[in-house]
Amino acid sequence: MELPSAVPRDARQAEARVGFDGAPGCIAEAREAAVAFLRHHAQPADRTFHDDVLLVVSELVTNAVRHAPGPFTLELGPVPGGIEITVRDTSSRLPHPRTPDLTGGRGWNIIRTLARRVRVVPCPGGKAVHAELGW
Repeated sequence: MELPSAVPRDARQAEARVGFDGAPGCIAEAREAAVAFLRHHAQPADRTFHDDVLLVVSELVTNAVRHAPGPFTLELGPVPGGIEITVRDTSSRLPHPRTPDLTGGRGWNIIRTLARRVRVVPCPGGKAVHAELGW
């Protein structure tokens, strides 16, 4: 999968921006995009960081697939001392923790535990969820 060139994101430039249709199979594709990004931006020896990024990408994308109708965008970009992962989806409903059960409920807590900063920004036609992880 070839990642697009830099596109504007807030005040910074996203290094990777990939659009998805929202079908369940796109979760694996989003992880592949993150692996490609990490190949260029993370130190190979930092396996824990690599695993944490993939887990946060998986959880954010899974939440978009389950709770937002239609397409979403995954953005990955370097920030001082780490990486920011952003998922822009079509739902205006804000994420919230829920009691885990057999159908899920762990993702938002995982994201908040692994990220040093999490922001949810309402935007026209949905929201953007930003999770920043430190190296």
